[in-house]
Amino acid sequence: MLCGTRGLLRASVAPTAALAAALLSTLARCSLPERGDLRTTALSPYFGTKTRYEDVNPGLLLDPETPRRDPELLAGSCTPVQLVALIRHGTRYPTAKQINKLRQLYGLLQARGPKDKRPGSAESRGLGAALADWPLWYADWMDGQLVEKGRQDMRQLALRLASLFPALFTHENYGRLRLITSSKHRCMDSGVAFLQGLWQHYYPGLSPPDVADMECGPPRVNDKLMRFFDHCEKFLTEVERNATALYHVEAFKTGPEMQNTLKKVADTLQVPVNDLNADLIQVAFFTCSFDLAIRGVKSPWCDVFDVDDAKVLEYLNDLKQYWKRSYGYTINSRSSCTLFQDIFQHLDKAVEQKQRKWEWLKRKYLKLKMLVAMPVKEGGVCS
Repeated sequence: MLCGTRGLLRASVAPTAALAAALLSTLARCSLPERGDLRTTALSPYFGTKTRYEDVNPGLLLDPETPRRDPELLAGSCTPVQLVALIRHGTRYPTAKQINKLRQLYGLLQARGPKDKRPGSAESRGLGAALADWPLWYADWMDGQLVEKGRQDMRQLALRLASLFPALFTHENYGRLRLITSSKHRCMDSGVAFLQGLWQHYYPGLSPPDVADMECGPPRVNDKLMRFFDHCEKFLTEVERNATALYHVEAFKTGPEMQNTLKKVADTLQVPVNDLNADLIQVAFFTCSFDLAIRGVKSPWCDVFDVDDAKVLEYLNDLKQYWKRSYGYTINSRSSCTLFQDIFQHLDKAVEQKQRKWEWLKRKYLKLKMLVAMPVKEGGVCS
């Protein structure tokens, strides 16, 4: 599902290699053990694209730079000619819109009355009190920017790809690599981090220079390719700017499943249910995921919800993506045709180059075979 901005990486080898092509896709599901205890939560399987990589693939905790797939499996079946990877940006901060909603919810908790100053843990004084005491550390300047763990994940992803496709990521091919990104800061920074990871592969132990000084050059911005949905007038008219396009999403927000979750959260936080809505509790749910991903801690926000609540909120997010980015409307997928045409054109070009090379080698081989089959004059080849 294409639900955000990405970077596009192309790497190719000389056309003497045998034919194969790979299209890879990654989602930013990351973590950051900055401070505090690194923990998991039963809610993690329901965070969607905000799930940490480590929660999906625990093997990354042991060795984040080595691919889990045996490269011999690929080598036994084919030899890669070109790699096209469509990569989502790394772990980011919440957007300013999400942070403002979190502030609104935090204000409701602060308005519950004077804080209970009795001794004891925050849990014994109630979860609402614990959350009122929990630092609200998100600031407007963060606004969806890439975090350090997002950079680390991109560097490690580059090292894993280079390890998995050594025939592609050679010194000879370094200058052939091309990376395209959107103009979103988190995407541009992800591209830079990816190239820094490749630098570690090519020059281990050396600090990477500015990307402008690397052999492959810096990421190239192309919003028409990477943010195709912003440049498709039909999509903008029928979906993005259409007030009724997300009718089913709004209906679910007022439906029985969401209303049940709203009442449970209101009781847990001890705030009036009429002060809450689906958007506020969804941002609280994602704050649990952001604290896990960015800070590596299980915050009290994770204790607001149980697994049943998480399933409802996961469905709400999936429903929105279904109608806004996925199969809900035909134009959603058709707007991506420009990007995929570009991808397949490059793959077709690699195939054509390979075929031409094989034809050339075949002619050379037949000519050599004819020379070898020619009768030898009496006295030997040197007479």
